[in-house]
Amino acid sequence: MIDFAQLTTMGVGGPIERLLRPSTVAELVDAVTEAEAIGEPWFVLGGGSNVVGPDDPYEGVVILTRDIRGIEPLAADDGLIHVRVAAGEPWDRVVEFAVGHGLAGIEALSGIPGSTGAAPVQNIGAYGQEVADALVAVDLLDPETGSVARAPVSELELGYRTSILKRGTRGVILSVELAFRPGGRSLVQMDQLARALEVEIGREVPLHVVREAVLELRAAKGMLEGPDHPASCGSFFVNPIVDENWARSLPNDLPRWTVGPEEADLVAPLEEGPRLRFYPSRRDVKLSAAWMIEHAGIPRGFRLPGSRAAVSPLHTLSIVNTGGATAAEIMQLAEFIQLRVSQDYGLVLQPEPVVLSARRD
Repeated sequence: MIDFAQLTTMGVGGPIERLLRPSTVAELVDAVTEAEAIGEPWFVLGGGSNVVGPDDPYEGVVILTRDIRGIEPLAADDGLIHVRVAAGEPWDRVVEFAVGHGLAGIEALSGIPGSTGAAPVQNIGAYGQEVADALVAVDLLDPETGSVARAPVSELELGYRTSILKRGTRGVILSVELAFRPGGRSLVQMDQLARALEVEIGREVPLHVVREAVLELRAAKGMLEGPDHPASCGSFFVNPIVDENWARSLPNDLPRWTVGPEEADLVAPLEEGPRLRFYPSRRDVKLSAAWMIEHAGIPRGFRLPGSRAAVSPLHTLSIVNTGGATAAEIMQLAEFIQLRVSQDYGLVLQPEPVVLSARRD
């Protein structure tokens, strides 16, 4: 019997009572619809990079998609290069493919672990890019009817690390259609990446240069998979988004970024006199969860007494398994961090990974 610990990057979790490993889309459809028809609990697992498995045996079916692979060029007449990617294709291999073919749009998403089918669910993003920027549509399986439909990106309601699928709409992504800009160059959109590249924001640089810089940045934060990096889910908490007016009550040095377009400067001829400006009723800002964790007294490397779960020694946004940790230890530390941040800043940090329970009613 295989454990969740063997199939997830966090390396925790007990036995899976029934594991299915389809190798084709047709087999995946059959596995999901069969489990749904008989009322058996089921969970689709891709790369396992965003999952905390339960310590007790999982009572249900786990359907592993990582054998369903392939990147297929598609015809298009919009000046972009379209490809269809199978759900089980590792995401970073898709980025590597795009960069290697001079296709821009996801190069800043280099090094993000997990499968392509999971990427739109939480709208993965980093360094000024999101999968929403390149996503055209997904092929979506309805578990109840067994029907497969093309769902355009506009229907997925993608937002910051969210989508209708993450918010509860049931469906299984079978494949993803992406569209890329040809030309081999990337527009640098974020301060941290610009500093690493020693260029100004808005400059264009070769795709492979961006990919190399992003991989170095992620490695420095311990956010890459591999034997040289501790077991983790990457970022464990989502940066909270709050109302700008409420955020003014927080410390001035807490990093924050405006969500949505900035208001344009208002310019009028002198002879007309001042014009009225109408301000939006509210504007949201994104806050740095890592800053709040550190300033709530939880340093890098922190662990609870006797626990094998720890805050990453490289980045406070990551919880790591130092060896032999249980899911209970991971969640105990996560809840402690939530409590401390809530006490100091009045915010409850939301976990980014899916946290499974052994029983699914």
